Amino acid sequence: MIKFCHKIILLILFITFAYHLRAQSEYSSLPLKELLKQAVANYPILRSKVLEADAAGKGVIASQRMLVPTLDASYQANYATYNNIIGMASPTFLIPISGPPSSSNNYSGVFGSGASMVLNWQPVTFGQRSAQVEYSKAGHQQSVADAQNEIFQHKVRVINAYLDALVSNELVKVYEQNYIRTETNLKTIRSLVVSGIKPGVDSAMYRAEISRARIDLLNSQKFKQQALITLSQFLASEKTISVNDSSYFTRIPSVALAGDSVRHPLLTLFDSNLDLTKAKLKMLNRTMLPTLGLWGTTYARGSGISYNGVVNSAEGLSFQRYNYGIGVQLSFPILQSVRINPVLQQQQLLIKSNQEKLNDVSLQLKKELERADVTLNNALATAKENPVLVASSDFSYKAMVSRYQSGLVNYADLIQAQYLLIKAESENKTAFINAWKALLLKAAVKGDLNLFLNQVN
Repeated sequence: MIKFCHKIILLILFITFAYHLRAQSEYSSLPLKELLKQAVANYPILRSKVLEADAAGKGVIASQRMLVPTLDASYQANYATYNNIIGMASPTFLIPISGPPSSSNNYSGVFGSGASMVLNWQPVTFGQRSAQVEYSKAGHQQSVADAQNEIFQHKVRVINAYLDALVSNELVKVYEQNYIRTETNLKTIRSLVVSGIKPGVDSAMYRAEISRARIDLLNSQKFKQQALITLSQFLASEKTISVNDSSYFTRIPSVALAGDSVRHPLLTLFDSNLDLTKAKLKMLNRTMLPTLGLWGTTYARGSGISYNGVVNSAEGLSFQRYNYGIGVQLSFPILQSVRINPVLQQQQLLIKSNQEKLNDVSLQLKKELERADVTLNNALATAKENPVLVASSDFSYKAMVSRYQSGLVNYADLIQAQYLLIKAESENKTAFINAWKALLLKAAVKGDLNLFLNQVN
């Protein structure tokens, strides 16, 4: 009765633990495509890249807003000495003085006031503003391309980690079955030893195989946990991750892939880098052109000194004179070409450098695609052969067990057959997942993950 109660308690604890794991496993029932969406939405560096692209988009709007004129309003009130001199002074180091000159130095203080509104507008920049807008747009496109490339590369990492998790899960099953198989054989050997058919050393040696099978199982479980941790990292998840999809081990992908109609994100990124340097060169060239500006102002002035020199300090807080003015200013940067010529040469060299980088990436992707084709064809051929190897190894192992029990073969022959079986079973799982990884590699090199995703459940 006590043993029965213990079994009931253990059963309840097991069910509770299983339910807890299921509650923690947020992504256990999600298909691969949903996991990719979660990864893109949650991974910090991807969100950072998207925010940088959004910030660059705001920079385009800011450069377009440069067409809007500036309109500044100001008011001031002051108390200063009654000493004025008519003339010109640089406002950089001197506070401007206004009003008629005094007949002598007079250190008496009087109030003064002023208010103004100044409009400054440059409607014509002879292409400088448009070049700045184009440069901002090129920067935005570069940021978008950088984000898209990072997202693409991260999706590849997620899928690869997902495949590692799948094969690690299957390998645990393989080594669990091997452990059960070894325990069963040990019981058989013990009975043969007891009956005197086999020597006692066989039983002792096979107990060592039990330990080896247990170690193999523990190592496979460690690999599984590490694979799940890596996957959860790429998903930016604090929850327990669980994957289990045996469909990847019952069929191999098709080699008949759709035509390439997608430009690789890495090529787009390097192409956008080239466009950005070209846009900057154009913007620098435009700085040598003149600018046409319009300005307008209206202002009022108050002073505690009247036109005839009579001082009434309090009146300086109100306005006595009101004015306006408008003007046109055409400015030529005469020496700009001398100053900027080395910068232009530098930018031209950067353009050539980015062009060579683009050529290098194109060459690498072309050769990577050739290697990916070789890898895929070899992986598919290997995956097709491995089930035959597993079936033959299983048949040989069962036959060897029967022959060992009949006393026709020795212990070494039985162990060798078991080694070949576990090796064939594990290699079979790895061969299937390698075929899917080879397809992933080709999709990654071509820049179109749909070549992989369209063949999965």
